[in-house]
Amino acid sequence: MKKFRKVLDGLTTSSPGGTIGSPSCGSAAGTPTSAPTPREIDVQETLASENFQLCKTVRHGFPYQPTALAFDPVQKILAIGSRSGGVRILGRPGVDCFCQHESGAAVLQLQFLINEGALVTACADDTLHLWNLRQRRPAVLHSLKFNRERITFCHLPFQSKWLYVGTERGNTHIVNIESFILSGYVIMWNKAIELSTKTHPGPVVHLSDSPKDEGKLLIGFEGGTIVQWDLRAKKADFRIYYDEAIHSASWHHEGKQFMCSHSDGSLTLWNLRNTTKPFQITFPHGKIQKDGRKESCKPILKVEYKTSRNSEPFVIFSGGLSYDKAGRRPALTIMHGKAMTVLEMDYPIVEFMALCETPYNNEVQEPYAVVVLLEKDLIVVDLTQSTFPVFENPYSMDIHESPVTCTAYFADCPPDIIPILYSIGAKHKKTGYSHKEWPIAGGTWTLGSHTYPEIIITGHADGSIKFWDASAFTLQMLYKLKTSKVFEKPKPGEGRAADLVEEDPFAVQMVSWCPQSRIFCVVGISAHIILYRFSKYDANTQIVALEVRLQCDAEDVITPSENENNPCFSEPGSHSPQPHHQYPVSPGSRTPEGAKDSVPCLKVKDRVVRVPPGYQSDLVIQLLWVDGEPPQQITSLDINSAYGLLAFGNCNGLAVVDYLQKTVILCMSTLDLYGATDPYQRLTRSPRRNRQSTSGLTELTDNQQSIDMERSKSPTSESRENSFSRSRSSSVSSIDRDTKEAITTLQFGESYGRKSDALPTPCLWVGTSLGVVLLIPLSIPIDQEERMEEPVAIGPSGAVQMLKGSVLRFAFLDCMGVLIQSPYEVWRDLNAPEDPDRPRRRKLVHFSPSSSQDAYGEGHLAVVCSERQAKVFIMPLQTCLFVHNITESSFVLRADVVSVCNSVCLACFCANGHVMTLSLPSLRPLMDVNYLPLTDMRIARTFCFTNGGQALYLSSPTEIQRITYSQEMCDNLQEMLGELFTPIETPEAQNRGFLKGFFGGNAHTFDREELFGEAAAGKASRSLAQHIPGQGGVEGMKVAAGGAVGELARARIALDERGQRLGELEERTALMMTSAETFSKHAHELMLKCKDKKWYQF
Repeated sequence: MKKFRKVLDGLTTSSPGGTIGSPSCGSAAGTPTSAPTPREIDVQETLASENFQLCKTVRHGFPYQPTALAFDPVQKILAIGSRSGGVRILGRPGVDCFCQHESGAAVLQLQFLINEGALVTACADDTLHLWNLRQRRPAVLHSLKFNRERITFCHLPFQSKWLYVGTERGNTHIVNIESFILSGYVIMWNKAIELSTKTHPGPVVHLSDSPKDEGKLLIGFEGGTIVQWDLRAKKADFRIYYDEAIHSASWHHEGKQFMCSHSDGSLTLWNLRNTTKPFQITFPHGKIQKDGRKESCKPILKVEYKTSRNSEPFVIFSGGLSYDKAGRRPALTIMHGKAMTVLEMDYPIVEFMALCETPYNNEVQEPYAVVVLLEKDLIVVDLTQSTFPVFENPYSMDIHESPVTCTAYFADCPPDIIPILYSIGAKHKKTGYSHKEWPIAGGTWTLGSHTYPEIIITGHADGSIKFWDASAFTLQMLYKLKTSKVFEKPKPGEGRAADLVEEDPFAVQMVSWCPQSRIFCVVGISAHIILYRFSKYDANTQIVALEVRLQCDAEDVITPSENENNPCFSEPGSHSPQPHHQYPVSPGSRTPEGAKDSVPCLKVKDRVVRVPPGYQSDLVIQLLWVDGEPPQQITSLDINSAYGLLAFGNCNGLAVVDYLQKTVILCMSTLDLYGATDPYQRLTRSPRRNRQSTSGLTELTDNQQSIDMERSKSPTSESRENSFSRSRSSSVSSIDRDTKEAITTLQFGESYGRKSDALPTPCLWVGTSLGVVLLIPLSIPIDQEERMEEPVAIGPSGAVQMLKGSVLRFAFLDCMGVLIQSPYEVWRDLNAPEDPDRPRRRKLVHFSPSSSQDAYGEGHLAVVCSERQAKVFIMPLQTCLFVHNITESSFVLRADVVSVCNSVCLACFCANGHVMTLSLPSLRPLMDVNYLPLTDMRIARTFCFTNGGQALYLSSPTEIQRITYSQEMCDNLQEMLGELFTPIETPEAQNRGFLKGFFGGNAHTFDREELFGEAAAGKASRSLAQHIPGQGGVEGMKVAAGGAVGELARARIALDERGQRLGELEERTALMMTSAETFSKHAHELMLKCKDKKWYQF
């Protein structure tokens, strides 16, 4: 705990920043005023470094670039591997776990140890890993790296501890799952095939044990060779040579037949009684042409042959479609008896898997569903209904339905907002899903005690907005909004929109949401803003449009010699409409033909439209083209429902819109915002006159300088995205001569517009790309009727503060260090039926800076954060109390003032991947973690902090990664995550009957230990594979300590270590024995040689 007391009596501007014990930081120019000064600041800072720890919490969305699939039929959990080495394990909703291989190598194959709580992964770096799933955060127990051979296929029989591993050379190795050590038993490719075969059979593409006899292993080679290997006799039972490449094989459960899929689009069925030729050859999609030849078909990449008690067997396969039909979508084919159903998919099929009732391969399989892993989706098909409907996916796998372009995260929402959004969104849900429950229902998950309403908002390239319920580490879509519906559809290649943004004219750049008033604002890439109001009723509405001409003149470009000057506020006349431009009197009018380029990028619908319940567009603001130049993209936005105002800016200037009266009340270039030194100099201008002159559009100049798009990517760039992509080594003083000063952040709030103000009033804080902070006071009529008729007066003040780098964030604290919330209007439904007894009135909620203090006018603290620096000012004196240089070598991408542990701090994310927190108001560093070593554009664009010590970013184009920087949340993480493993009795094998067991049933006497154990098979060559102990063993023991699992894990690890030592001892003993044998042999030879010699012959 740290306590600050600042005595500010007699503070004058003669000693810049002269607070006792505070960093020196020049105050604004001016003379001391008679405004009330704070007697003292008494802030008890409760946050310390111990309150912070950074860790990942949960990952949402579809696994990016998936490669492999596995399912545990007893535990009913699903695993998906990806190209970047990630493994996603899914169970019932809420059970969602992400693991990452340290190597980052692609996952080739996944194999569950069924009902054992473990998973084997085979990676592209030829390493096998064993994951322990009996802990909430899975970890690797063992790894085995193959040094001389490449892994191509793995197979683990049910209830076996021996894993078959096929390689690119055609060999089959056997790994003990418990110790993760290779057996000395190897099936060499040259032993598997006949000696007379002249060619190599190719890599192993299939391994499976015969359902009839576990001692028989079916090996499929890519070149078309199939071998059934007798593991006991160590010889081949039969060999099949087929002239088409094999992709997969699948057994009939009785073990008398198996089916293969081939590269020519054919399926072959083989009977073990006669393996000289296929029992049946079919081309499911190959029709016979007029000349009698079959159509050429694509390869069938995988086939599954599943039997059913009450119907014909299911044959399910992917691929095999004919080549002649161009543009055909990828398909999964289900053959059931004589019926053949082709299910077309939106994306290529990566892998599929039939889900069956039994884990035993020698029982009737009874498939009930098929999981289909696509490149960008996960689909589960219901096989129990003849129409094969799909199950409704409970996971949020469609975040990337359109590419995510921006995110927002709210962790302290009003509790009623989630049910309301859900009830509106539920009306638009798709239908036609299977009525059965989602089959992947494993694991356990309970609502933790540390839960509160959380909402994530994602903006997308197609202009859509999605609201997600993110409470309790889950993600469920609540409501979807399509912003493109406000506009007419642009005709391809026509109009200015096509020149500016051809592909995604509606792409969302940023969003602003007030959960209390339910007002929502969207900024689009075509320099447009849409303001939405929420209603539970549908309505017929005419969309109101405002067109704003926000361009700067040639002399508005900053040069190094003038960048720190404070130019006077322009005369009112310069903002009046010019005579040769006719400005609209009513919103939504278009400019005349005389200014042919004064058009927006998109055309707003100008007819009455029917809007459903939910968010309904209230106002559209568009920037115009000027003299053939497109409008610059909007870089900052803030909206305040209590004031009824919306402010936005770009690299040209600032505009303020009264959205209640639907008028533009301020529109000027950034330079014109700088007032004279004396703020009272501009009081001669009548606010009412100014409003009348700008009731429609406000033009800044007649001549527009041609600005190309690349020049906006300068060191004072107007967008966060551009600022990330360039080098930031130049200082603020060395500004390019062509650079324009952009508005980078805006914030409405109750503050002191002038040093002389005794009471807080509505203000707009403005931050620019040159690190300048401007404070603009607002005069807003208080009475409701006057507010709708009287103008809002704006008087820019001359108050200027400077920071290093672009200004990113404002926040306000009272003198006790408590965060001051922005005032807001309580939500009211404008479409609700009128009640004559209770007329609808605006209900405003204000948070005065003096709410927690005895005397009014005690002032408040203003926190300002830029790309390189953070400062805390005391208002109304505008004097800097604290300053902290956040970074010199990098720059801040995102900064937010957030609440953590009943206090507040400043959280920053830097371009070099560091996540930092600073105390408030003293700006002491509390945490600095090098979290992401390399940050890309996607992360820079989507990273955001929220209250409660949480943050998120887009870790891949399809996934959202949530993290926490709160020690309390890290401590409670285990409680909040789902359990992957639940103790379940393994189902018993069916009683197969006396006769069936007697006449050629499964040979239950097969003992793999006898064949593959070290006693029988010896040891594998040490150079073939290297055993690497995992880090997860100790973690697993900690989690399961006290239970039988913990004891077993401890015993197993101890045995492994002992086994390793014994192995080393054994090797040394073997070397000594070999040496002794050699010595004995030489001694014997010498004895024979000398046996008959006389003593004198020596």
